[in-house]
Amino acid sequence: MPNHPALTVLIVDDHFVVRSGLAASLELDDMIRVVGEAERGEDAVAAYRRYAPRVVLMDLQLPGMGGIAATAALRVHDPAARVLIFSTFARDDEIQAALDAGALGYLQKSASRDELLAALRAVAQDRRHLPAELARRLTALRLGPAITPREREILNFIAAGRANKEIAAELGISEDTVKRHVSHLLEKLDVNDRAQATAEAIRRGIILAGQ
Repeated sequence: MPNHPALTVLIVDDHFVVRSGLAASLELDDMIRVVGEAERGEDAVAAYRRYAPRVVLMDLQLPGMGGIAATAALRVHDPAARVLIFSTFARDDEIQAALDAGALGYLQKSASRDELLAALRAVAQDRRHLPAELARRLTALRLGPAITPREREILNFIAAGRANKEIAAELGISEDTVKRHVSHLLEKLDVNDRAQATAEAIRRGIILAGQ
């Protein structure tokens, strides 16, 4: 038997197979115990209250209340709640929003079991855990001017090869307004043209490739 209390984990994920697979994998380690599961963000606080886990392993893409809102709700319930975001994919600004909501770390579901164990142990000790490249990108994101939701919409149209006139018609705004947004985007992304804007927005995770 271990001499120290196990690191207790609550898994919040809407896929049963993911939850059961994670639980089985994590509990191969004698020092980790999955104490509970929740499949919806709305259930996270009740599950946290019931199981009092050391760490909450939280998916971002949840039906209803998403992982960011669920993280914020947990932190309102208990400001000491430790949340590790564990998601298939998320844009950099979504990850930053989750950290702003109180999460201590982020890891992609494609990470190795050893990486996940290391992340859980770091978060359990109130330490932030972010992959190095992601941490660098988030620093750049915080230091740079924010991209607005409207600008992100326009970026997606630009990435799809749509002209200003088409974007204006689609959004119900004037072509001059679109031109202003495009000009602001080029400045914020520190690029010279639309192709560079698309490439930089994808690199930063502001938009997804192929959207």
